[in-house]
Amino acid sequence: MTASQVFQVPPLLVTPDERRRAKVVNFGIVYGLSPFGLSQNLGIETSEAKKYIDAYFDQYRGVRAFIDRTLDETRRAARVKTLFGRVRPIPDINSKNYNLRGFAERTAVNTPLQGTAADLIKLAMIRIDGLIGRRGLKSRMTLQVHDELVFEVPEDEIEVMRSLVRDQMENVHRLSVPLLVELGVGKNWRDLE
Repeated sequence: MTASQVFQVPPLLVTPDERRRAKVVNFGIVYGLSPFGLSQNLGIETSEAKKYIDAYFDQYRGVRAFIDRTLDETRRAARVKTLFGRVRPIPDINSKNYNLRGFAERTAVNTPLQGTAADLIKLAMIRIDGLIGRRGLKSRMTLQVHDELVFEVPEDEIEVMRSLVRDQMENVHRLSVPLLVELGVGKNWRDLE
C-alpha cells in the first residue's frame, strides 16, 4: 500500500522493486534518514529521494506529527518511553554537536517503536512459555530473532502450537491496529513454509 501511495501506482501494478524501495522509505523515514541517506540506499538522485520523503509525509501526516511530538517531548525530558513505560535516557538530544544530536534524535524516534515491539514480543514469550508448561506440552521455544520466535514442536503438537502462538502473539496487548502473525512449519528454520 505504501508503494502504491508513495509512487502513485495502482496497488496491483506495484512492482517488486517499488515494494522494496517503499520498505526502504518506510524504515528510512522512521529512522531519520535524510534525502542524501535515502538516495544512497536506493541508488537514486538526492532530489528524487527528497520527493519520496515529501510524498510519504504528505500521505502519512500522522507519522510527521509523531516524529515531531516525540522529538519535542524528548528535548524537554532528555528521555523517551516505550508504550509500556520503559525509559531510555537520551542525554545528547540537545547537544550542540550535530552528529551526537542527530544520533540522539534517531534514537528518540526509534525507541518508542522498536522498544515497544521488543516489550510486546517479550510479553508474548513469557505467556507462551507459561502456557506450554501449564498444558504439559513437549514443544520448546528455542530462539528469538527480532520479531520471530522459533519453536521445536513434535508433529502431534503442531496444530495446538499454531493456535497457541497465534493467539498469544496477536492478543498480547490491545492496540489501535491489529497485530498479525505469520506462522511457518518446517524440518528446520531454513525450510519453514
